[in-house]
Amino acid sequence: MIAPAQAVRVVIATRPVDFRKGHDGLAALAQNELGLDPHSGAVVVFRSKRGDRIKVLVWDGTGVVLVYKRLEGGKFAWPTIRDGVMRLSRAQFEALFEGLDWRRVHGPRRVRPPRAAE
Repeated sequence: MIAPAQAVRVVIATRPVDFRKGHDGLAALAQNELGLDPHSGAVVVFRSKRGDRIKVLVWDGTGVVLVYKRLEGGKFAWPTIRDGVMRLSRAQFEALFEGLDWRRVHGPRRVRPPRAAE
């Protein structure tokens, strides 16, 4: 997959969606039910009921891009099902897309210089 820009906003729709929906249906769902602008450049991730498939919707400046991925073995790690959305960092999104547990990916941590350097 073409990786999103470093500063891109990544959002997960936490409730499963009908995977028969395409570009327009998912864009309408993002706008009407999630309150997101599908043309803002944000990456919106949708999940299937079984949790083994995702659809990623993003506006790239020239059109709406829809990426579909199905894991051949296992399931994606998902947050608890509830209404609304959840935000992910780019690193967490990349882990999710690879089928890894994105909840184990943490943001950058401040590293202290060694005492000998003081």
